[in-house]
Amino acid sequence: MSDTPTPRTLPPEALDRWAELMRSHFDLEADQVPVTGVLDLAREVAGGVARPGAPLGAFVAGLVAGRAGAGPEDVRAALAAVVDLVARYDEGAPDPVTGA
Repeated sequence: MSDTPTPRTLPPEALDRWAELMRSHFDLEADQVPVTGVLDLAREVAGGVARPGAPLGAFVAGLVAGRAGAGPEDVRAALAAVVDLVARYDEGAPDPVTGA
């Protein structure tokens, strides 16, 4: 495997540039877009639930943070809540749809 970046792998500076572009475009503060926290959430969901669940988990965390007010603490709390759900998923928490 090559270390040469491809369109699917970004070097850290490209990710930083992408995050800055989104913050600027959407008028967000740096602590409202915690890149490391989102990547940590994605890693936890991908490893504890399923890889395709990672973007869904990040999306839901964003919705939850927005509903709570979208401040930096709201973002951190939403990320943590989704990561906490991964542990419950691993423990075989009852299915919220079926109750089983």
